Formats: sequence, structure tokens, C-alpha cells
Amino acid sequence: MINQTLPEITSEPSATLSRGTPQRSTALLILTGLWLIIFFSALFAPPMLDDADATHANAARHMALSGDLVTLQVNGIRYLEKAPLPYWLVAASFRIFGFNTFAAHLPQAIGVLLLAILGFLWAERAFNSRAALYTGLSILTSAGVFLFTRYFIPEVLLSLFLAVALYAFLQPLHEKSTASSSHKDTLHAYIMWAALALAVLTKGLVALVFFGGAAILYLVLTGEYKNWRALKPFTGVLLFLLIAAPWHILAGLRNTGGMNGHGFFWFYFVNEHFLRFLGRRYPRDYNKLPGYLFWTLHLVWLFPWALFCGTLVRQAIAAFNRYNQANPLPSDRTFFWQPFAVVVVGIVLRDGFHIPYLFTVFLALIGFLVYELRRRQTDAPAGTPLVRVATPAQQTTLLLGLFSALVLVFFSLSTNQEYYTFPAYLPLLILFAAAFTRAEQTYASDPASRRAITIGHATLTVIGVGVAITLVYGLWTSRHLPFVPDIGELLAHRNVGDYTLSMSHLFDLTGPSFAALRLPATLAALAFLFGPTAAWLLRQQRRHLASTITIALTSTVFLLAAHIAFARFGPMLSSQNLAAKIQQLEADGSVPPNTQVLLYGDQSYGSSIPFYLGRQVSLVEGRSSSMIFGSTFPDAPHIFLSNQDLLTAWGHGPRKILFVPLEKRDDIDHLLGENKILLHETSGKALFTDRPLDDPSHPVSTQEVR
Repeated sequence: MINQTLPEITSEPSATLSRGTPQRSTALLILTGLWLIIFFSALFAPPMLDDADATHANAARHMALSGDLVTLQVNGIRYLEKAPLPYWLVAASFRIFGFNTFAAHLPQAIGVLLLAILGFLWAERAFNSRAALYTGLSILTSAGVFLFTRYFIPEVLLSLFLAVALYAFLQPLHEKSTASSSHKDTLHAYIMWAALALAVLTKGLVALVFFGGAAILYLVLTGEYKNWRALKPFTGVLLFLLIAAPWHILAGLRNTGGMNGHGFFWFYFVNEHFLRFLGRRYPRDYNKLPGYLFWTLHLVWLFPWALFCGTLVRQAIAAFNRYNQANPLPSDRTFFWQPFAVVVVGIVLRDGFHIPYLFTVFLALIGFLVYELRRRQTDAPAGTPLVRVATPAQQTTLLLGLFSALVLVFFSLSTNQEYYTFPAYLPLLILFAAAFTRAEQTYASDPASRRAITIGHATLTVIGVGVAITLVYGLWTSRHLPFVPDIGELLAHRNVGDYTLSMSHLFDLTGPSFAALRLPATLAALAFLFGPTAAWLLRQQRRHLASTITIALTSTVFLLAAHIAFARFGPMLSSQNLAAKIQQLEADGSVPPNTQVLLYGDQSYGSSIPFYLGRQVSLVEGRSSSMIFGSTFPDAPHIFLSNQDLLTAWGHGPRKILFVPLEKRDDIDHLLGENKILLHETSGKALFTDRPLDDPSHPVSTQEVR
């Protein structure tokens, strides 16, 4: 019996397809240059953003200055919810380049470059040089990859280490079957375990879930579990523990006696892993995307390449049809698709279901799938694998398909943020690049391939024209409005602090803001107006490589425009200018050195202020979110004040400067009334002091202390 399940994508392109494809060295040079243009150039602006960006940078800053590589601290408070590796890297970057946004984001940018290079090499080995180039281009020009590396989060590093582990996982199995060198076999196995350990040190136990789930399913389906010794499980696990265990042990020993007697082990493993997945984490300061948004937004995160996903879907359907023909379903097993329907409905309606129940259904589905695959092999000899993978292309397709599905389904059930599925981007883009290359190869002879590519071009062109018209309209209507450097003054963003999804700021844009975004809006309009049309015309002329590169260049110009726009939002998204104002007042003697600085509300509202000031600040009514658990340790500094504490100290003792975010302005007006002096205001955020400045040459608000 033929057990054929995967698309037959040749490892070498045809002569027609390979014509014009750059050599490896040239292709890697192109990708590096593209990385420099898109990612490296974006490292210098805007300044560190409030919320997660500057919060994580504060933790890395503490490491760099204190030398304590075990216990993360933010504003003097233990910050025990995160794995340490990203902070180690940024702390080292701070020591080399200083405390600035370039140093904070450099490790992430390097991670993107390494991810693109790894994707290139993997696709080249598994498929062909054209697929390798397309993989690198799509990683560097996908909207989500760019968007989710604008601030300090660990997803790109997690994706890199997991991808290395997956790539290394396949090599010993392939080399075992081809009688390759045992030294290479051993090296790849140990690289796998080391990369997996680094992934755990980057994001926690979820790395084991993703890698372990995909690897176990792969071994079961292919029958490769018989070659388990090639993976060096005993010495490999020892290597894994030598790398991953020391920090966890030290963090547990050094952080005991917190809330309700809990320490690091409970908070990190139970609260931040299991309770977070179940939606019961404390505190509940996060949100969850609705099911329909969770799935459809991936068309945005992988834009523009997701518009051509029809090529991948078409090949997946063709592969399943070939499998169905080679392995007909036994007549007494007519309900093969019913469990899939149950789980799909459950995922769509997951917000109304109990998460453990859905996860149990998902695990039951996997068991049922394995059982059904075995049932289909009614005439197969004993020991026949459920899925036959004979080539690197088939191995890669199966493993990356399993891994992507596991990541997407996992976060469709768990609490999530938009960027949580980042580890699935590279696997999906490799599979897309292979399918897209295959569709190009059969473009002239296969109507289905031609139709899938044409639909993608038509959709991109319609979107491009629509976006261009919208931007041109906005530019035209704002042509007489003056340029306003502080775009935050033009945006309706009260209650922005209540947003718990990372992209919520997009809903704050209003028409007048186009006056501050003329340059990026013009660049984006030109890119979308001409790029998609040019790519479509080149495709019709069978100039496939030129067409795909045109799509990549269109996305490049759009991402550059997006970065310029993002930098214009700096005063709104960062409080760096307010920190600079405090430093200026201290430098010219208007306020005493090291004046007591207070932040009203959660520290995330103004987390860039302590980063740029380089000192600890007090929080008024700010014992919340990430500050709660660390504040319960007996040695936590007394930085948390109540409204009554502020009223009692305001106007007495050392001078005080109070930072107030826009969403708390009403609260502070009610609390202090006119008993405050406005020092500086930007994007609705304000600095108040409790007495007139020492230097009368500085203008202040007419609000005097009474």
C-alpha cells in the first residue's frame, strides 16, 4: 500500500524556476541589507515606551547595574513572572551601548535576522533555493514580525530557539536513515537539547509544551520513535538541565516568603503557567481575543503573504485527496470527520466553554486521529508508519504543520495576546514559501495554482487601492491643518490605560492626526497605489521572481512608513520627555537634586520615567498588576502610597513631583483640587509639583499652592 500524505515538493527547482534566483551568498546579502533597512534603522526611535517596553527594560537595567542575574526587579520590587534570558541579553547590551532604546531592542533585532537566516537555510535544505529566498523575504517583511519587535517582549527569541530545536530535531533522524556521520548525528541532538533549554529560559515551560507536543506527534505518526536513541535522550536531558535548571533553583531559593507564604516556585510555575492558561491567574490584568479575531488577525500579522495562502491550502487539499485515494476509509468507519467538527465548533465558541474541557477534547481528538490512521491501514504490514516521510521536504512539512497547529490551537484555548502565536510565524512562512514556489513552477500548466496566485494578487491590489485612497483622502482633508509635533494632543485616548490588548492604541486615531503623519501617509499611499499593481503585471508576464520581490519591496516601504508614524507617536506612548523635564529642572537648580518623584496609578502608566531617571520612584495607588506579588515580600521598599498618604505629605517635607497619566487626571483634580502647580504637559500626561519653583525664571501654571 502507498501511504502518501504530503505534497511532493521537489528539493531542487526546475531549470525554469531556478533561472534568475540569486546564489546563496547573494541571497543572504540581500536579506541582510533588507534587515538593515527595516529593523536596524528602526532601533533609534521612538524612546522606550511606557507599559511592557520600559517595564522590562527597567528589569534589565537593574541586572546591568546590580550584577544580580537571578532575581528580576522593577522599581525595587521583585518581578518574578518572567524567564531571565531576554533580560540577560539586554543587560549585556546596556553595559556595552548604554541605557537607551537602541541597546534595549538590539537583541530582538538580531533575533529577527537570525530567524530569517535560519528560515532561509532550512527551506533551502528541505525544498529549493527559490523557497529559501521567499522564506527570508516573508519573515523580514511580514507586518506581525515588524510590529511585535517594536517593544521589549521575548517572542522573537523564543521563536528562534524553538526553530533551532525543531531543525536540529529532524537532522539525527534523517542522518540515521541515510547512514550519515554519527558525529553530526550527536552534534545535532545536543544542539536540539541546548536550544530547548534556552527556549525555556526565554519564555518558560510553554516551550516544552510546543516542542514536546510537536516532536512526540511526529515520532508517533512517522514511526521514528524506534530511532529514539539518535536523539540522545539521557545525556541530552542532562545537558538541558545543566543549562535550564540552575536559574530556576537559585530563583526559588532566593525568593521565598511572599504573599500567603508563596515564593518563586508557586508564582512562576503555578500562577504564571497553569493558572494563566486556565484564565485564573492572579492578578487578572490581561484580556483574551474573541475567537473570530484570534484566527482572522493572522491575515494581518502575516500580511501581505497571507493573502496568497490559497497556494498552501490548495496543496494541502491535494495531498489529503491523494492520501484518501491511497488509503480508503473502511466502510464501517463513516464518522472520521465528526470529532474534527466538534473541536472546530468548540474552538469557535470557546469563550462559552470550560477551557480544561476543550483541552481534553483536543487531546482525545489526537488519540482518535492516530487510531483512525491505523484503521485505514487495513492491508498494511505490521510496523508500517502511520505517515510515511521519505524526504527532507516531507519531514519538514509534517513537523512544521504539527508545530504550527499546536501553537495556534493552544492559544485559541488559553488566555492570549495578539503576539503569543509568534512562534508559529516561521513554520507557516516556510510552508507558504514552499507552496508558493511550487505554484509558480506550475503556474502555466495548472489552472488551480494560477487561480490561487491570481486571487492573492487581486486581493492585494484591491486592499492597496483602498488604503491608498483612504490615505490620500486623509492627507487632502488635513492639507490646511498645521503640523503638530505632539500627536497625542490630537487623539481621543482617554481610558487608554484600560486597554489590555497590545494593539488597542490603533483605535485612538482621528482625522486631524493626518496633519502629523503626512510623510508616512504619503509613503504608504505611494507604495500601496503602485506596488501591488506592478507585482500583478509582472506575474502576468511570467516574471515570477520580479513579481514576488516587488511585493516584498512594497511591504518594505509600508513598514518604513509605519515606523516613521510610530516614532511620531513617541510623546503619547512614552514619558521620556517628562523624565527629561525633571532632569532639566534638577540640572538648572529649579528643584533640588533627587527630588522625590511619584507616579499616580500603576507603574506601567509611566514606566519610562524611572528608566530614564535611573532611580526608584514612589507609586500612589499603584500597588497593582505586576507590582502586587513582589510587594508582599518583607524586604520590599516602601514605595506604595495611598491617596491619604499623598494628601498628608503634599506640600510638606521635601519637594515632590507627581506624574499623572491622562486617564487619572480627573482623579487627581478631585483629590488635590488647585493645590498643585503644573510643570509640564504632553499628550494629556502631566507633571505637577507641590510648591513654586526655586528659580522664578521658569514659567509655571497659574494653579498656585493654596
